[in-house]
Amino acid sequence: MSLRSNDRQWGSVAKFFHWIMALLILGNGIFGLLMDMAGNPMQKINWLALHKSIGLTVLALFLLRLLWRFGDKRPREEPAPRWQQMAAHTTHAALYLLIVALPLSGWWFNSVAGKPLQFFKQFNLPALVEANPDHQGLSHEVHEYLFWFLVLVLVAHIGGALKHHLFDRDNTLLRMLPFRRLRDDTPSKGDH
Repeated sequence: MSLRSNDRQWGSVAKFFHWIMALLILGNGIFGLLMDMAGNPMQKINWLALHKSIGLTVLALFLLRLLWRFGDKRPREEPAPRWQQMAAHTTHAALYLLIVALPLSGWWFNSVAGKPLQFFKQFNLPALVEANPDHQGLSHEVHEYLFWFLVLVLVAHIGGALKHHLFDRDNTLLRMLPFRRLRDDTPSKGDH
């Protein structure tokens, strides 16, 4: 498998970014929802610190992914009606915006709360804004609503990929899966 993408499928670097970010986003979202189940206040503080560090990791990986994408080829689109292509482009654009907005909103929430933001206990990041307890509720709500909006967009993204795989029987999903062979592009005898 090539590091770079070609006109048929994504390369191994693009696949790595896609799947590691997907795992981190889904895992961190679930982790964020379960933080209230921490057994004691110190455990919750540690879990929250880990949640923040993972969110910052997603943001950093997104920036690296974007840099890679500018220099990488993009596989040609599978044939589909125009409205489906527009829906796919809109969904991808929304995913990209939310992948940036969600960690930034968490950083904002952390900043208005006046708490230090450490990256895996290695170094502190600066606050985005001054501490302001009056904005703490709003910033938390924005962060939470962005998460639920991301969940809806991910459902559409995954649903579209499954629709292409199960019903259209094209290579849309296969070309992003690691270690999978693409379906043959040549039509079978019954398709003529």
